[in-house]
Amino acid sequence: NSGTTIPASSIYNQAAIPMISGSATNPQVTERGFKNVFRVVGRDDQQGPAIASYLASEVKPKTVAVIDDATAYGEGLANEVEKTLKADGIKVLPREKGTDKTADFKAILTKIKGKKPDAIFYGGMDATGGPLMKQGRELGIKAVFAFGDGACTDKMKELAGDASEGLLCSQAGLPVQAANKTFLDAYRAKFKIEPILYAPFTYDAANLLIEAMKKADSPDPAKYLPELAKISYAGASGKIEFDEKGDRKDAEMTIFAMKGGKIEPIAIIKGGKTTKFEDFIKAAEAPAPAAPAAAAAAAPKAAAEPAKPADAAKK
Repeated sequence: NSGTTIPASSIYNQAAIPMISGSATNPQVTERGFKNVFRVVGRDDQQGPAIASYLASEVKPKTVAVIDDATAYGEGLANEVEKTLKADGIKVLPREKGTDKTADFKAILTKIKGKKPDAIFYGGMDATGGPLMKQGRELGIKAVFAFGDGACTDKMKELAGDASEGLLCSQAGLPVQAANKTFLDAYRAKFKIEPILYAPFTYDAANLLIEAMKKADSPDPAKYLPELAKISYAGASGKIEFDEKGDRKDAEMTIFAMKGGKIEPIAIIKGGKTTKFEDFIKAAEAPAPAAPAAAAAAAPKAAAEPAKPADAAKK
């Protein structure tokens, strides 16, 4: 996560070793000017606005409570959500805080319940997000609960029980189900299970390093780092290119909902546009239009042949 990636990336930078994160979303990962640091997922300042905008457009809350776990990840994501909600004219209650080890949220939730929010956003991981939601429902809170990618897991069902049904959450990237078919088939054959969250991204991160080494014809970081910075790669999670900061260009965001005990993708947000997940998949699976050259080759041969004499000229 971001809490470990940020300090680790400083060490890699000092050693001049390229690093690619497949899961760290805090903006600070790539905001410190390190030329060796990259990521293949989106940022919290993209993910936060995505889940906040979805809440605003679909849930249409008048008042939202925001809680975070006081970590670099949780607080950073919550800040972005709050900023976007306020920009949309939605009332945000004063911030409440727990920790990444809080087990009892009842005091915070009781305080929030009295203010009757329509939605509650929690910036934190599933280990604390699950108990938070369960305790909220036990207190009779009817608000929609929303989370970031740290709590966007099937484990929420295990931790919150039936209370988890209907939760909304976001992931900074495409869902596993939308990964390249070759990757999905190989993963299932090798491990006999479905790929876990961020598996396509960490797989891509490793292969990007390998591809950059091939292009440079060298494992020397000084030689393959320039190749990595300008790479264009078709990975398990789609086309990958980096901007000048090391962030993935045009990264997608996915909105999920808990349905029948499973986290299911319901919408893809890219470039500020929201698309239903089923429509996104249909578009991705649609055959590409024929190239002009191919279309010309397929045209009737007669079109390219000289015209034959008209029947009227026959005897």
